[in-house]
Amino acid sequence: MGATGLTATARRAKRWRLLALVLVSLVLPGSVAAQTPVDNGAVMVTYHRFGEDSYPSTNIRLDQFDRHIDILTNGDFNVLPLSDVIAAFKEGTPLPDRTVVITIDDAYHSVYAEAWPRLRDAGLPFTIFVATDLVGVGPNMMTWEEVREVAAAGVEIGAHSAGHGHMPFMDRGAIEADFARMTAAFNEELGFVPSIYAYPYGEYSPELIELVAAAGYDAALGQHSGVAYAGADLFTLPRFALNERYGEPERFDLIVDALPLPVSDVLPSGMLIAENLGENNPPQIGFTVDEAVGSLDQLNCFASNNADVALEILGANHVEVRLSSPFPPGRSRLNCTLPGPDSRWRWMGLPFLLPGGAD
Repeated sequence: MGATGLTATARRAKRWRLLALVLVSLVLPGSVAAQTPVDNGAVMVTYHRFGEDSYPSTNIRLDQFDRHIDILTNGDFNVLPLSDVIAAFKEGTPLPDRTVVITIDDAYHSVYAEAWPRLRDAGLPFTIFVATDLVGVGPNMMTWEEVREVAAAGVEIGAHSAGHGHMPFMDRGAIEADFARMTAAFNEELGFVPSIYAYPYGEYSPELIELVAAAGYDAALGQHSGVAYAGADLFTLPRFALNERYGEPERFDLIVDALPLPVSDVLPSGMLIAENLGENNPPQIGFTVDEAVGSLDQLNCFASNNADVALEILGANHVEVRLSSPFPPGRSRLNCTLPGPDSRWRWMGLPFLLPGGAD
C-alpha cells in the first residue's frame, strides 16, 4: 500500500475518473519542439508558501504537503535535482521513468521553517528560486544567512530576478538593471550566480528569453502546466504550480504520474504579449504532435475563459485549436491532454499574457 491507501493499480484506475476535475484547474501555464523519445520527460512542480493560510492562492497547507511527500516517497517516483534533469536534457541522456523535480519560488521564510525540514528528512532534493531584492525584507522572507545555510546543506539555489516584477512589460534597460542587481547580490552573498532561472510569475517574452540565454543560464522555467522533456525549449520549460485549491493529494498523484505530450511548429510563438497580439484575440493556435505519440483521437484541450474548445486534426498529427472567446487581461493558458500508456496522461500547456489582470 502507498501513502494514499490504494494499490498502484487502483490509484491509476482512479486517475481516469479524476481527469475532469484536474483539467478544470488549468494552473498557470513555452514553446516546445520534440525530436527525442516521447517518454523521456520530467514532471516539475513548484510551490511558494507552506502553512501560510492567509495566502491560499500561493500557499500549500501542511497536511497537503505531507501527503505530497508521502506519495513521492512511497510510489515509483524518482525525485532528482533540477540541475541533473537539465543536464540530462542537454546531453540527451534518458531519465528514469516517473522523474519528478521539486522547485520553490520566492524564498519565503516558511520554506526554511516548514518545507526544508520535511524535504530534508524525506531525502528529497529541491531548488529554491530566490528574488534577491526580497531576501530579508520583513519576517515572512528568508534571510541571506538562511539561504546560505540551506545552500551549504545541498539545496540548489536558482535565480528569480532581483525585484520580481512583470518583466515582459519592462523596457530592456530596466531588465538589464534587474539582472545586474541580482547578479551582484548573488556574488556578494553566496559567492556564485545560479545556473538556472525561473521567470517571475512564469511570464516571459522573446527579449527576456534572449537576455537570460545571453547571461549564460543553462535553462529557464515558467509556470505553465505540462511535462518537460528532452528536445523541448530549455528556456520555456513548464512547471505545475501548486496551491491550496490545486494541491489536493488526488490531483498531485495524477500530475506526478503524467507523461510528455511533445509538440513542434507551435503557433503563435511566445506568450502573445500585447505587441504580438494586435487584433487577433482569440488567437489562432496550432501545433504538431510528435508522430511517435500515435493516434490523437482522444486529444482534449481546455482554455481560460472558454467553455468550448474545438480541435481540428489535419493529417495524422497537426492540430488546429479554435477558441470561442478572447483571453482576458493577465495570464491565460491552454492545456491539452491525451490518454497515454498504463492509464497515465500526456500533458502540455501553452501560456498567454495580456496587459492587466491581478498578480
